[in-house]
Amino acid sequence: MDVYEAVTSRRAVRGFTDRRVSREVLERVLSAAAWTPSGSNIQPWRAYVVIGRPLARIKKSTSERLAAGDAWDEPEYEQYPTALKSPYHERRSAFGEQRYGALGIPREDVEARQRAASANWDCFGAPAALFCYIDRDLGPAQWSDAGMYLQTVMLLLRAEGLHSCPQMAWAKFRRSVAEVLAPPDELMLFCGMSIGYEDVSIDHARTGRAPLDETVTFVEH
Repeated sequence: MDVYEAVTSRRAVRGFTDRRVSREVLERVLSAAAWTPSGSNIQPWRAYVVIGRPLARIKKSTSERLAAGDAWDEPEYEQYPTALKSPYHERRSAFGEQRYGALGIPREDVEARQRAASANWDCFGAPAALFCYIDRDLGPAQWSDAGMYLQTVMLLLRAEGLHSCPQMAWAKFRRSVAEVLAPPDELMLFCGMSIGYEDVSIDHARTGRAPLDETVTFVEH
């Protein structure tokens, strides 16, 4: 698979089989992803790869909290501005309409949307997950580095025939994750990532992208 195919075939898959993902493959992916660029090579990401019983414990904890109506944890960073301006607000709204529309869930059915969202914390059935932490003392440039790292991981997963789904949603259950992973106090959870083989029996609606002239300006002679 060449780079263009990896980029264009990558998407947030929300339905996985229980087929095992080998540690050998994950180590190969993450060893290569270590070459992701970062400012002054500080490599600010800290990844925890979780499979088997530890991941089952995390899923069980979040499932029990959801069933009990436990409040979500407050993420330690602002995931979206309170007032999301145009065109970003429209793009986010369009994503929600497409995502839940494909599931047959109308906008006004908040309860059904919450049930659908709860699949996040089962990793959409994936047998492997990555949790990306970053030192809370670092700044926006280092968060950008972490984003490049995660994208590199996702593209390398495609090269291995795997799919993924990056999930800021895990920040809302960061305490459940921390109970199992016991990260150092200086780290905060940025996001999780479900990893596995796509369940092709599930129809995945592919979200569109803005036209090139909305996001790119060419400056020429």
